[in-house]
Amino acid sequence: MPPDENETSTVDFAAPAHDLSTGDGCVASLRDVSSEPAAEEYGGGCPMAGAENGATDTLYYWDYLHLDSLLNAQMPKSAAAGDPKHDEFFFIAMHQTCELWFKQILVELDSVNEIMSQEVVADRDMGTVLSRLQRINQIQRLLIAQIDVLETLSPLDFLDFRSFLVPASGFQSVQFRLIENKFGLLSKDRLKVEGQCYVETLRDDHADLVDESEQAPSLFDHVERWLARTPFLSTESFDFVARYRDVAKAIHTIERAEITGHTAQNPTSRDKQLRAFESSVRKFDAVFDEARWQQDVQEGRRRLSYDAFMAALFINLYRDEPVLQLPSRILTALIEIDESFTIWRQRHALMAHRMLGRQSGTAGSGHGYLEETAKRHKAYKDLFDVSTYLLPSSALPTLPDSLLGELGYRRG
Repeated sequence: MPPDENETSTVDFAAPAHDLSTGDGCVASLRDVSSEPAAEEYGGGCPMAGAENGATDTLYYWDYLHLDSLLNAQMPKSAAAGDPKHDEFFFIAMHQTCELWFKQILVELDSVNEIMSQEVVADRDMGTVLSRLQRINQIQRLLIAQIDVLETLSPLDFLDFRSFLVPASGFQSVQFRLIENKFGLLSKDRLKVEGQCYVETLRDDHADLVDESEQAPSLFDHVERWLARTPFLSTESFDFVARYRDVAKAIHTIERAEITGHTAQNPTSRDKQLRAFESSVRKFDAVFDEARWQQDVQEGRRRLSYDAFMAALFINLYRDEPVLQLPSRILTALIEIDESFTIWRQRHALMAHRMLGRQSGTAGSGHGYLEETAKRHKAYKDLFDVSTYLLPSSALPTLPDSLLGELGYRRG
């Protein structure tokens, strides 16, 4: 099964450790394959095996991509046991493909984190940040689509070789855990499996690597600092929070009167609608109480600081202003990545149910665990919640000319 559905991994986590970092945050050299049977013994090896040895001074496509190593890295355990199962080769290739894409996501994510970690992030760099976030999202969509290919493996055919995979598990995908941590998922928000923290399933050197990523600033931390520095919310001529509060309360007064008037002939219906309306207003009004907001942050109900959240709200409301168009697209990209993670987990949960029924995976979890991670393992919930506080464009507070000048492109 794919990495986060806790079923298998093609990595031998009992093998001796090698260099774990390629220098760009990716995990590399996770195993020594010298003792494994050659892939061609299974009948699925590369027909060009050994071609790299004949490399000349002229760079050759095959050698540049190290295809001799890559295409002979599929070594089914069933073949080593003398009973090769056709679909195990497919299973390994699918998971290795996932891990290659994970590595590319880490390359992009590390680059974005490096840019965003600067004390002052140059505007010209934000276009690079956006393009790399969008690439991550496109890779995630590809990973989701690959599940369709993996589902060509039937539950019965999977059983033919599943026993060879124990106790390895996709739950041990080190690269996926690094992605989650570097993107911004908090350790305290993770579900445990049978009381176990996910780090406890990893080899010691891998656990150290993942622990280090938990302690380092994540993309969420960098984005929060970047948002909190937004300069347009309070100027000599404009106080966004105050103006926004006035407009919101005026809109609520009008809506309250409309509900009362339209349902005057039916007190029961009126009271029901009013209760629902007042509940929504109370949620809305929470954004005007900074002390209450910070208390929610301290108690884990929210994560973004008040200043950062209000900046995100301002950017969303006034996204058509030239200077805010790029920040708006970056916030949208972050939401889309978080959403893609959710869809990926949901698809894994469905596939786990389909492949295993009510059985647990080799890490002790099953489709129920995966369904719950899809609900809880989100890093940017506060950005999703911005929609709670949006106002119609026609009702937005008018920005003063002096601020519009700062938000537009001026030619001298």
